[in-house]
Amino acid sequence: MDISLIRQCLKSCVFTSHAKNEMLYEEAGPIREHEVKEALQKGEIIEEYQEDRPYPSCLVFGRTNKGRSLHVVCAPVESEGKLVIITVYQPSEELWVDLRRRRE
Repeated sequence: MDISLIRQCLKSCVFTSHAKNEMLYEEAGPIREHEVKEALQKGEIIEEYQEDRPYPSCLVFGRTNKGRSLHVVCAPVESEGKLVIITVYQPSEELWVDLRRRRE
């Protein structure tokens, strides 16, 4: 999966109810839609989930314009020109090395 495809689909984001719920009740404070888009615009793919259905997805690590770190699980649907946002959260350094690799 290529980050450029994700960026191409950014203009048409569809947030799942799960993503909206996670964004609203994030422990570190609510996450706004514009923050998700900022993180995706500057982000990098750190994991891929090719077997996910109905669409292959990936985990993107990015930072907002104000420096907030976010993880976004999303699925670009190139044929429809949309990006499905599956979940969003602020990663914990207790669970992630450099916020990019899972701790073992």
